Amino acid sequence: MAEFDTATLFEAAGQTGAVDPRIRPAWPGARLCGRAFTVSCPPGDNLMLHHAVAAAGPGDVLVASVNNFMHAGAWGEVLTVAAQARGVAGLAIDGAIRDTSAIARRGFPVFSRGVSIASCTKQRPGSINQPIVFGGILVRPGDILVADADGIVVIDQEKASQVLAAADRRRMREAAIMAQLTGGKTTLELLDLPPLDGKAEEAHGD
Repeated sequence: MAEFDTATLFEAAGQTGAVDPRIRPAWPGARLCGRAFTVSCPPGDNLMLHHAVAAAGPGDVLVASVNNFMHAGAWGEVLTVAAQARGVAGLAIDGAIRDTSAIARRGFPVFSRGVSIASCTKQRPGSINQPIVFGGILVRPGDILVADADGIVVIDQEKASQVLAAADRRRMREAAIMAQLTGGKTTLELLDLPPLDGKAEEAHGD
């Protein structure tokens, strides 16, 4: 999946799995691809993120819900170092983070809804590796999450091979279209777009 952009995967998945576009990369160039290790935290508490880092395996992507709480940074540099030491691929969190400059320097891919300098408590339990709703999308442990500058898409683990094959076909089809556009064809021709009616043509002029 890592070789495909999120828009291609979204289309290949039948236009399903797009996460709320307000969840954005913490630094330019951040990109994520891996199996979801889900985390749910109570508002303002990140105890379960610490447990998740300790339990996750190499290549896992932590996918966290903090119940839309935006007034404390649930992730920072300390958890970033801990996650990198365990081979965690990155974090996608429907909430706030902090230490963004340090996270960027370390090159750890993080996608979040926002930033807050306030700290979290570490007292209240939540859940790990249970289905959660993340950015409006149901995410189950083991689903595939891909994130880049354009957004985040979640692929059902059972459909991963079909989506991958469809994405490859789409990429080949788009490459052929690009070649024809370079050769002088128009998108109107290649995409079989409807013509303007007479009134519209008059409004636009020649």
